Amino acid sequence: MKHSKLSLGLGAILLSMSAMAGAPAKNPNLAADKYAITHFDSAQSDNMPYPIKQGTFQADVKSNARVTSGPVNIMTFATPNPNFMWSVSSQGVAYLDLSNNSLKEVASLDVPGVKALTDEQLTAGLDKNFKNITEVRKLVKDWGLDWTRIGNGIYSFVDKDNKLYYNTYDKRVFVFGLKNPKNPSEGIQILANRDFKNMMGAQEAIAGVSLTYDGKLVVLGNNSLFVMNRDLKGEPVIFKFNPDEYVSNSMAIDEKNGIYVASDKNMRKLVWNGKAISTDEKDGAWIAPYDNGREPPSVKVGTGTGSTPTLMGFGADEDKLVVITDGADQMKLVAFWRDQIPKDFKQVAGTKSSRVAGQIPVTCGLNPTPEFLQTEQSVVAKGYGAFVVNNIRKEGDKDRMVDVLAGGPVFEPAVGAERFEWNPKNNSWKSVWSRSDVVSTSMVPVVSETSSIVAVNGYTKQDGWEITGMDWNNGKTVHRVVFGQSNFGNGAYAIIQYLPNGDLLFNSIGGVTRIPYASEKVKQAEEAKE
Repeated sequence: MKHSKLSLGLGAILLSMSAMAGAPAKNPNLAADKYAITHFDSAQSDNMPYPIKQGTFQADVKSNARVTSGPVNIMTFATPNPNFMWSVSSQGVAYLDLSNNSLKEVASLDVPGVKALTDEQLTAGLDKNFKNITEVRKLVKDWGLDWTRIGNGIYSFVDKDNKLYYNTYDKRVFVFGLKNPKNPSEGIQILANRDFKNMMGAQEAIAGVSLTYDGKLVVLGNNSLFVMNRDLKGEPVIFKFNPDEYVSNSMAIDEKNGIYVASDKNMRKLVWNGKAISTDEKDGAWIAPYDNGREPPSVKVGTGTGSTPTLMGFGADEDKLVVITDGADQMKLVAFWRDQIPKDFKQVAGTKSSRVAGQIPVTCGLNPTPEFLQTEQSVVAKGYGAFVVNNIRKEGDKDRMVDVLAGGPVFEPAVGAERFEWNPKNNSWKSVWSRSDVVSTSMVPVVSETSSIVAVNGYTKQDGWEITGMDWNNGKTVHRVVFGQSNFGNGAYAIIQYLPNGDLLFNSIGGVTRIPYASEKVKQAEEAKE
């Protein structure tokens, strides 16, 4: 960003604590330690080990190696073979070859019953320069889509056997695999599928899928949770939430099969004990209410948290926490004790439960604070550090597909990001820095553990779409990839990814693109802007 509005808080005093905190235990039933599940790992940390290159770069999404699909391509998933990845979109799945610094589609398959768009339809639509909301609505209508499309594949995972688990908005779960694992070009097949319509409420949809540490599939609905065999056979074990609760995001799972779910009213820890879903405190389960508010005019769904729960603190770490942003109109960052509440802990004033370890208002350095300061993104975690963004625009569209396309080019985007640190010595949050100028439209941010850079996807009238990377320790802009005005620079609810060699793997609204910084198609600016 040209004019940085950076507010520094604690500085170096707390920064070392992030490095001290441990990493989540690897789930042995996932295909890889990172990138095998939405939000990167079972803890839902959005934390990756790969480097982010410093500097300012200009890149054309369409001219680099690209696989077209969508609209909305939530993430590109790891397989047991580092040369290949699964691509997941709202339309279907593809198997990609990334060997020799390439990106090639080896095989693809549309999901049965999901409307398919041709590459030409998708590209022609996104090539438009939107001038008003009418044009965006017309495009979505011409595509024959609506907001329900976004619910397809939005939470997926790949297991150790290279089977991809994918959900549709209409309550189906598919398991995809290769016809011939030794020759992926022979194609993709459906290994199993299960319809959950008869087990869910009429107004319910699937909110997420995950995998326990003992290898069971977990399917989360808006008001129910199912644990079952990964082959989708047999009857699942079912848990029902209270009738007035609504779950809009997925779950985190710990190494003891604690399942962390936030409805619009309560944060819960359920425990899978191998036979049943326990709500018994003796098994470590608990429930804690938190603050909610009104549904914002854009981006975020519902009145509760917009965050998938994120786990923080592992192994020998002093504090084991699960973290969300609450649903208040002006959100707070909230940490809950994952396990036993410390005996000497006193309930924090202003909280609804002693299970709340600590909470702090999020301001993003904005003064005055806007009517809505909220997010649809999970909390990004690095050690005991947390990063959150403000997504909420003043204007929006009820159809979230229209809304996510219009946010930026038509509707003025929201601004604001803030980095916090948890202090396990005094059980409290502190703001480390904030940025009142940074734009994060709808894409999930990511932090590089090795580079200590946190990245967001945003839009400005001056430069168009871009990836903005900020130093984790001080908030200064150290990385930019400027895409320009092309709508292909819109990440649309997806997750930012980088590859082991530092290349950007951009999950655009129109497909997956590999952006290598050494390529002549990526130009480095003479001077980096802040």
